[in-house]
Amino acid sequence: MEFQDIIKKRYSVRGYQSKEVEKEKLEKVLDAARLAPTAVNKQPFQLIVIETRGREEELKTIYPAEWFTEAPLVICACAVKSESWTRRDGRNYVEVDTAIAMDHLILQATELGLGTCWIAAFDVEAAREVLKVPDDVEPLLFTPLGYPDAEPRGMGRKKLDELVRYQHW
Repeated sequence: MEFQDIIKKRYSVRGYQSKEVEKEKLEKVLDAARLAPTAVNKQPFQLIVIETRGREEELKTIYPAEWFTEAPLVICACAVKSESWTRRDGRNYVEVDTAIAMDHLILQATELGLGTCWIAAFDVEAAREVLKVPDDVEPLLFTPLGYPDAEPRGMGRKKLDELVRYQHW
């Protein structure tokens, strides 16, 4: 699959089959996150892979949507600020780096026929408690990971000229 096909095919999946994700596919998805570029190659993130079966109710305290636990797996991308790079003006890149890793993970999943949904609107304290995340690690993003059982919701995109500004020298 060409890269343009992958980014056009990716959508926020809000319905999953119960079919298990093959170990080889999971490893490819996780390795794509590992290979993501990060500031000064610090890789200041951790990934938590959660099997949903039998944990649906406690996982719904993190994010209550029914489809969140339909997939056999949920992945939490955590930011580790103490391991990240900070620019001279004080801007820390931990969130950027973690987001890039999650994006690589999601695009690799798409190429492999798996569905994902970028989730940032979750209960952070519930995530800390359920996943036993230490204080120096921040749960930043979640995605279910599984085979899609729902079609895209026709969310449009802005036109390119609304997003790009050229400066001429």
